[in-house]
Amino acid sequence: MEPNLPDVVLWSIPAFVLLTVIEMVSYRFHPDEDAAGYDTKDAATSLTMGLGSLGFDLLWKIPVLAVYMGVYELTPLRVPVLWWTVLLMLLAQDFFYYWSHRGHHVIRILWACHVVHHSSEKFNLTTALRQPWTSATVWPFYLPLIACGVHPAALAFCQSANLVYQFWVHTERVGKLPRPFEYVLNTPSHHRVHHASQGRYLDRNYGGILIIWDRMFGSFAAETERPVYGLTKNIATHNPLRVATHEYAAIARDVRAAGSWSERAGRVFRGPGWQPSPRPGAEAAVAVPAPVSVEAAAGPAPVRVEAPAPASVTAAAPAPAPEHTR
Repeated sequence: MEPNLPDVVLWSIPAFVLLTVIEMVSYRFHPDEDAAGYDTKDAATSLTMGLGSLGFDLLWKIPVLAVYMGVYELTPLRVPVLWWTVLLMLLAQDFFYYWSHRGHHVIRILWACHVVHHSSEKFNLTTALRQPWTSATVWPFYLPLIACGVHPAALAFCQSANLVYQFWVHTERVGKLPRPFEYVLNTPSHHRVHHASQGRYLDRNYGGILIIWDRMFGSFAAETERPVYGLTKNIATHNPLRVATHEYAAIARDVRAAGSWSERAGRVFRGPGWQPSPRPGAEAAVAVPAPVSVEAAAGPAPVRVEAPAPASVTAAAPAPAPEHTR
């Protein structure tokens, strides 16, 4: 029998609206020059992405639910829906959310889905609503829960509860909480780090409700310097369709320009910043123009270096520069 659990997202909509209005008003009467604050077009884009995700999620849920129900019927295990088992299911779902979230940062084809949520250069409660339209890449991470006897409806409840919790951590109006909360829970301070584009903050603090997974698996970073939000290469658009698809388009361009099947696979399944090694023996005369500043990666953060004076040099032909955003 299907568990009778409430739709926590639906019940939370009035709170979402109220808290967003309060945050907007707080910036109006108590501005913070250092905070990212609000931008009308940016907030409108976030709201549009959120509304669009509701429609697309309905489409993705049809095949996903079919797979989940098939696995659930095949497994002999059953987890009853009781108050204490729901708490355990919430804990387990948060654990698998951590790995899903981490996977969507380190595998480029998954990042193409999740990059939508990071594409705003602002950080406020509307940013929480900036959700992808291609969330069909999430479901495989939760198959172990279904195989262990968790009903798909109970999993959906846990996922909704996790999503609702994360709404309030998208704000700059809340500073650091008392240490016990900061140690265990995902907080606004931790999530500001997650949305930052500085090198030392990249790919940190994946936790949904709990931050303990990041502490356990080495992906935690505390907030020290003020975050700079957005991508390392921002897309500078408020067009919802481009926000939803820009990284898929970049992957397609990189795959077309790739010189081998191994490079094509790397462009899809390696990390967003992956570059192939120069091909041995591939040499070409490269005329270097007048001195000019170019960007080169040195460690976790970009470093600016100076190109040498004009000269004709022999160098390995570089691979086409990727057009991904990170």
